[in-house]
Amino acid sequence: MDATLTPASLPQFARTRWWPWVASAPFVLWPAASMLRESLRWEVVGIMVLAPFLAFYSPKTRLFFTGLLPIGLVGLLYDAMKYVKNVGLSPGRVHICDIQRWEAALFGYTAADGARETVHAWIQRHPNVIIDVACAIPYGTYIYGIFITAIVLFAKDFLRMQRFAWTFLFLNLAGFITYHVFPAAPPWYVHAHGCVLNLAAHSEAGANLTRIDELIHFPYFHGLYGRSNDVYGAVPSLHVAYPSLILLEAWGFMNKPVRVLFAGYAAAMIVGAVWLDHHWVIDVLLGLGYTGAIVALVRRLFRQPAAA
Repeated sequence: MDATLTPASLPQFARTRWWPWVASAPFVLWPAASMLRESLRWEVVGIMVLAPFLAFYSPKTRLFFTGLLPIGLVGLLYDAMKYVKNVGLSPGRVHICDIQRWEAALFGYTAADGARETVHAWIQRHPNVIIDVACAIPYGTYIYGIFITAIVLFAKDFLRMQRFAWTFLFLNLAGFITYHVFPAAPPWYVHAHGCVLNLAAHSEAGANLTRIDELIHFPYFHGLYGRSNDVYGAVPSLHVAYPSLILLEAWGFMNKPVRVLFAGYAAAMIVGAVWLDHHWVIDVLLGLGYTGAIVALVRRLFRQPAAA
């Protein structure tokens, strides 16, 4: 544990008596309202119990709750997006086959008949369950990586934990806004529905991850991606943004074997985003670009004190 980590490490605004009440309230009120409209979910109940516990139990847990707050807000924001999922979506604004053409022109290949094709089309004609499994590992565990990184940074450097959490929030905000300013269909949608806009379409795991569900005899990826609120949220790829953010913010606390492990994890996510038919290469590059830009911005806001 960082020896300098004390309740005095809290930002000034989080030292007031009302802070635990105000900060934990959204994590009780929003899930409670959701339970009145939807079926009961164990994770919703867990949030309602855990947030107030951390905010009130002790100065140390309050400190941890404050550092983790931006990551929790992403969860609430993501859940709230189901009420605005069709905002900005219209036949003239959603990029479906035009982005497929851009992808083919920039990163595709010339087929035997002389036409330009995307690498995704080739992948769907050549399924490989071994690569499916390798790519499914980061695709199914990325959210755990975010929380584990936050916990490690809390133990090592609270300022770095804050920086990581707020970067995660701003990164997601930028992605969510882009989904509605520049709505774009992912590759699996084009392969399943063609170039027709269907606002009633539901998010899917895609053919590759469906094969993994069949392999393990459990609808893990169907449940994980079938509840997504953004069918037309391919640009940018937040999937590749998350492990990239972990590498940038936690690199200094990793030994060499861990660095190699997480670099491989990030690389597998990049490959998986394309192989699993969830993102175009364009999306991947923009996801990396968003990460670099927002990391640079937030680092200017969370500078280490001069004495450090």
